[in-house]
Amino acid sequence: MAFLERVLGVTAEDRRQDEHCQHLSVTLPAGARPGDDLPVMVWIHGGSYTSGAGDLAIMDPAPLVAQENLVVVSVTYRLGLFGYLGDGRGRPANLGLLDQLEALRWVRRNIAAFGGDPGNVTAFGQSAGGDAVAHLMATPGAAGLFRRAIIQSAPLGISRGRAKMYRAMAAATRDITPEMPAAAVVARQAAAGRSAARFGLKAVMPFGTQYGHHPLPREDELPAAWEAVAGDIDVLIGHTREEVRLFLATVPALQRLSRVPVLGEAVLGRAVDAITARVYGRPAERFARRHARAGGRAHRYVITWAAPGNPNGAAHTIDLPLLFGDERAWQRAELVAGANWEEITTAATALRRLWAEFARGHRLPDHGGIPGVLHHHRA
Repeated sequence: MAFLERVLGVTAEDRRQDEHCQHLSVTLPAGARPGDDLPVMVWIHGGSYTSGAGDLAIMDPAPLVAQENLVVVSVTYRLGLFGYLGDGRGRPANLGLLDQLEALRWVRRNIAAFGGDPGNVTAFGQSAGGDAVAHLMATPGAAGLFRRAIIQSAPLGISRGRAKMYRAMAAATRDITPEMPAAAVVARQAAAGRSAARFGLKAVMPFGTQYGHHPLPREDELPAAWEAVAGDIDVLIGHTREEVRLFLATVPALQRLSRVPVLGEAVLGRAVDAITARVYGRPAERFARRHARAGGRAHRYVITWAAPGNPNGAAHTIDLPLLFGDERAWQRAELVAGANWEEITTAATALRRLWAEFARGHRLPDHGGIPGVLHHHRA
């Protein structure tokens, strides 16, 4: 929650929590009518599978919709213990993923009434939302529900080999009962997080999809599941240049080191590069190459834009103000401090255009980019 407040500028008033949270919002261009067959983009928000919502002000898709004349559906789904920690017995796993799947089914059934084309749907998400999009691709029940996937800053490097951690988390919360009030369940979530701490980088995002639990295949079957849909789904996958800089900056030892003249910043920069590559970069490259080898079309991108002089650099979530929200929504955000809104708008206009062109089904060049904002290449 501190991250939402400090970095993204989201206040407590924006974060009302409710166990009955499964809903979606549809944003349409002015004048959209049934039969217009506009491209549809389904947004799945991030937040480490523990926080966030599809309709926060900083994720308002109105600028994207107005600029590119398409329909955006924003999905809110169950999180934390309510959505993502099964125990293999009475407590089911992947309920948040099933919420997302049902939202895609709703889009298939109903989006034509809003002017959208149910046969031209792009699922896109950032961070945990990008991770969710990747795993929806491997979900048998999602076959045919979306034609393209934009996977933004998905921490795929920590999504595998998590079974032992999940067992420890389930054991730490085994006293939860169906009769327990929702507030008490939320309180037990901290215990689950503490039990994950000994599992290293994986504990950065302790909650997440569980393999071998409905509707996902076993972990060893996952590559084959992705390969099976490669010819049916185009992929745009990538990350920001300095994903982990704002996280490492909160580590006291690294804070002290960064203040050492010349050497400190160099060491911090190397740590940022190494962990960004480990968690985001190399896994995204492997994902794209596997998709291409299996007969699919895949592009890789890296976002390089940062607010001038901002110590966070091109950090995790820097893509959000380039896609969503207006000046008022982002005015308190540390992430974009140092940039005036005209600078942000210039970069955002170009990025929204690229995302929309991909969503329309237009082929991206084998190599391309937006100067000062992003570069991409075909896998």
